[in-house]
Amino acid sequence: MPKCGMNNKTLYVTDLDGTLMRYDKTVSDYTIDTLNSLIDQGMLITYATARSFHSAWEITKEIHFSVPVITRNGTVLADQIQKKETDILSFSDCDVKRLRQMLSGIIEPMGFVTAYFDGHMSKSYRQGELNIGLRKYVDEHSGDKRMRLVSDDTDLFAGTVTYVTLIAAKEELQPVYEKVCHAGNWECVFQKDTYGEEYWLEICPYGATKAQAILKCKQSLGCDRIVVFGDSTNDLSMFAIADEACAVANAIDEVKRKATHIIAGNEDDGVAKFLMNQWFPPSFLMSWFSSV
Repeated sequence: MPKCGMNNKTLYVTDLDGTLMRYDKTVSDYTIDTLNSLIDQGMLITYATARSFHSAWEITKEIHFSVPVITRNGTVLADQIQKKETDILSFSDCDVKRLRQMLSGIIEPMGFVTAYFDGHMSKSYRQGELNIGLRKYVDEHSGDKRMRLVSDDTDLFAGTVTYVTLIAAKEELQPVYEKVCHAGNWECVFQKDTYGEEYWLEICPYGATKAQAILKCKQSLGCDRIVVFGDSTNDLSMFAIADEACAVANAIDEVKRKATHIIAGNEDDGVAKFLMNQWFPPSFLMSWFSSV
């Protein structure tokens, strides 16, 4: 089939969890094959996720993303092909000190700190009794050498700190969000877990948002349009700067209200089907089939 000739200066950016990924935390074969076909034909597609690059790569490694991918809610840009992080934002020493003071006595049972030591990423958490959310996370990452058990706050906030995560029930985390995120020069995302009842509070360096990372990619690639796909609170920043914003059918209501399109859900390959229709509109397919 010939290439339709859509504008290849459009950058398409999809969220992963709840958007490109199904609820079993996989990407369907149809979506993998469709995205690879479109990328091979010149479509500029990437993802923007709250996941670490290591975690996102394990799930998406069969997709040949050739433009920078966005992880940790915009904190990290990475090269999917080279399997390498290329651009990392971090907190200033002053911000680390303030966060450590504000979270003292709070973070121990419910949170972990992502930092880099000599270029290697680690996720540190305090020893002691953990709440249900953090215990679940630690158990799911048993055997992960990046998990680092520490004994005090000094070690907890050691290294080059890039990300702070807290996991708890909404009513427990809401006052922490209100205390911390309106008191510092940093970015915060507070949202329900896609796969459970816990809420996540993620604190990032100033300027670390999906939107800012996408705009950086747009400039470096020379694109003139942005089309995004999402389902949850941390996707709202990229909806705000997009020319078209697509909410999957399973998205939260707030995201749907900000969308220009409501597409099929994450269990129905909504992103892949929309992209296929962008590259090969029905009118083009009808014209092509009638000519063969």
